[in-house]
Amino acid sequence: MSSEFEKNLEKYAEVIIKVALNLQSGQKLCIYSPFTFGVPIELAPIIRLITKKAYEVGAKLVDVMWYDEEIYLERFQHAPLDSFTEFPKWKYDYMYDHAKEGNPILYILADNPDLLTGQDLEKLKLFQQTYFKGIEKIVKLMKDHPSNSTYIACAVDGWANKVFPNLQLDKRKEKLWDMIFEMCRVKFEEPVLAWQNHIKQLKERGNYLTKKHYTGLKYSAPGTNLTIGLPKDHIWRSGTMTTKSGIKNAVNVPTEEVFTTPHYKKTEGFVTSTRSLNYAGSLIEEFKIEFSEGKIIKATAKKGEEDLQNLINIDEGASYLGEVALVPNSSPISQLGILFFNSLIDENASCHIALGRGINYSIKNGEHMSDEDFIAAGGNISKVHIDFMIGSGEMDIYGVLDDGTVEPVMKNGEWAFEV
Repeated sequence: MSSEFEKNLEKYAEVIIKVALNLQSGQKLCIYSPFTFGVPIELAPIIRLITKKAYEVGAKLVDVMWYDEEIYLERFQHAPLDSFTEFPKWKYDYMYDHAKEGNPILYILADNPDLLTGQDLEKLKLFQQTYFKGIEKIVKLMKDHPSNSTYIACAVDGWANKVFPNLQLDKRKEKLWDMIFEMCRVKFEEPVLAWQNHIKQLKERGNYLTKKHYTGLKYSAPGTNLTIGLPKDHIWRSGTMTTKSGIKNAVNVPTEEVFTTPHYKKTEGFVTSTRSLNYAGSLIEEFKIEFSEGKIIKATAKKGEEDLQNLINIDEGASYLGEVALVPNSSPISQLGILFFNSLIDENASCHIALGRGINYSIKNGEHMSDEDFIAAGGNISKVHIDFMIGSGEMDIYGVLDDGTVEPVMKNGEWAFEV
């Protein structure tokens, strides 16, 4: 790799430590990857750099959980079906205790989208069920923001091969890294300052929408005619959160969204995806979902329909919405014009909604509510939270006021108001 790449990689590590995590002196950092139970060993160079930066700002300990792609695949190829009810409980117990103490987890998203293609669907389904059961107590813990944890993306060969199959083999990962640097503002001369300005602008949009007190949103686009009701005391959030101890950090890098929790019983109409959904190794393409009284009553897909049905049936809450997010079509990720097969990135190219668990802190005092009180306020409860993209340059979104009148929020995929 070139010296320019090394320079950008170091700047990316700086953004991760100072913006994404806002790591504090004395904190312990755990680096981990969802689903695969560890970080790909291929990422050792960037993980070493992140570790170095963490210790430079005073980290007490940096602990990394690793995994090897080939060993992971061997399990699906050869392990018996009943073994997929097993999971490394000690890892989840460790992460739970780690976060409960106020220490951050850095989640690395660097999956090979095609790794499990062609594997036994029953094994995959059982694995997903076991995984979500295993992380349930962590999900509940995180609603109270005990730690400054965050999600980031890193390039690996398998993912790069999927995104850039027509490039020369030895150029693919380099190209994917370049795209990550672009969307994460790493190429700015002062990327940390660029992030601070970006986060400020997102927060202002969220504040504007919160003050409007819309009762719902109406979506109109080719293949979409949808109305999503909003809870009475909903709050629009953006790229940062504040932990119980007062640390502010960016929960996702990259992030372009302003989001809130919908009322789980008040979605009506139908919506068509505008980007494929890569879910736990399966690709769901060109899917359409119909809602009545908040619940999915019909779901079809050109490809991956069985996987879509499995997702919806994980539990009762998976058939209701848990998030509504607004992203302008002019976002840097959208302008790249590439499907990245990675929900962290693809969701920030487009307006999106999520099936499953609602976001507690997007309802007033929601982080302090029991599940029962959260449901009573309109929030959804589920083991899962899966975003999928519905926005485009042809989408109009209107906010519904108390008297039933509407006003534009987005026109042709762009913000219809100034802040």
